[in-house]
Amino acid sequence: MTHQTNIALLIARVFLALLFIMAGLGKLANVEGFAGFMASGGIPAFLAWPVILFEILGGLAILAGFMTRPVALALGAFCLVSGLLYHFDPADQAQMTNFLKNVALTGGYIALAIAGAGKFSLDGRKA
Repeated sequence: MTHQTNIALLIARVFLALLFIMAGLGKLANVEGFAGFMASGGIPAFLAWPVILFEILGGLAILAGFMTRPVALALGAFCLVSGLLYHFDPADQAQMTNFLKNVALTGGYIALAIAGAGKFSLDGRKA
């Protein structure tokens, strides 16, 4: 891999990780409200804490480049499922934009899973 590719993968990881880290941390301010939101989509409210931890820890793993391929696939699947459950509403343009954002993120996570974390990562140090 070229130096430029490794830098690009680092930048991509930072951008993709920030979304989940910030989303998870933001949910800590109102876990009960988030649990209610989850329940509105048919997901049991008791899963709020595991989802918050998944978002924060998954984001940190991507940021550090730790177990990047499987974590990227898991976060990509999460984006697609949550997009379908909470944003797929063809009658609402704003929700469809959010849905398509989730689809695009899924694509980014699939690309990261294929490419790997690159040299500037914990995975890269093990290689």
